Amino acid sequence: MTPLHVVIAGSSGSLGQSLVPALRERGHDVTRLVRREAGAGESTWDPQAGVVDADLVQGADVVVNLAGAPLIGNPHSKKWAHDVLESRRSTTGLLAATIAAAPEPPALVNASGISWYGDHGSAPLTEASDTRGHALLTRVCREWEAATRPAVQAGARVALLRTAPVQDRSHPPLQQQRLLFAAGLGGRLGNGEQHYPLISLRDWVGAAVFLVEHPTASGPFNLCAPTTPTNAEFTRALARRVHRPAIFAVPSPVLRVAAGAMADEVLGSLDVRPAALLDLGYEFADPDVDAVLATGLARG
Repeated sequence: MTPLHVVIAGSSGSLGQSLVPALRERGHDVTRLVRREAGAGESTWDPQAGVVDADLVQGADVVVNLAGAPLIGNPHSKKWAHDVLESRRSTTGLLAATIAAAPEPPALVNASGISWYGDHGSAPLTEASDTRGHALLTRVCREWEAATRPAVQAGARVALLRTAPVQDRSHPPLQQQRLLFAAGLGGRLGNGEQHYPLISLRDWVGAAVFLVEHPTASGPFNLCAPTTPTNAEFTRALARRVHRPAIFAVPSPVLRVAAGAMADEVLGSLDVRPAALLDLGYEFADPDVDAVLATGLARG
């Protein structure tokens, strides 16, 4: 593999912290975009002010954008919801416009979420499926992906990382779920029949590196395990892993009050398949819920 120059935004987040060393270990030159005074291997940017080193971005082989406000917050806060959307739209829009202005546009590997699809019940979903409903994160993902259009229209290779919840004991959501289940307080959500896509951290990093390095991979990619469990199956699997019963259930009406704008994400069903990744030949290390949780809980 010829070494690539990769410019990455959002490198301080949990995914970025794992992706940067993985790229460097494979011999790639990585420059991190940061919002403070830059150090070695870094460049300062201010996406809200529209400030970025255009020469750096346009001279890269691949630009990776993982930037965005944390999804863990107060679901009843309008400011939180606004920040979740605007932080993703502004960062993606600035990078896409900068890429589009390049004589030879670099590739853009841009984060997105599995919530793009919206609640589809038990229907199997691939990258060819449609987007439905108006749940908060579904709307965010639509605008997030739409912000990449200038780069697409300029002929850049654009890969969209439709990421499922990444399971790792050091980070949400598994960080909190592990503690809850270990205390014997775990249980299914609603009727538990909704499908809950997920992916291990090592498969997320492996798939992201695969798409950075692939010379032609473009369009949406579902970053999720090939077999998607229901919430009840996830509950049983996690309870087994922490050797505790999971006898509780949170009724749907209670969840809708407690989760606010995020209720549809918790109760919606997404039976997703990573068809595009599998078609390109990516091999998952953790293909189902038991393997994902075994890997996620073993870290640290």
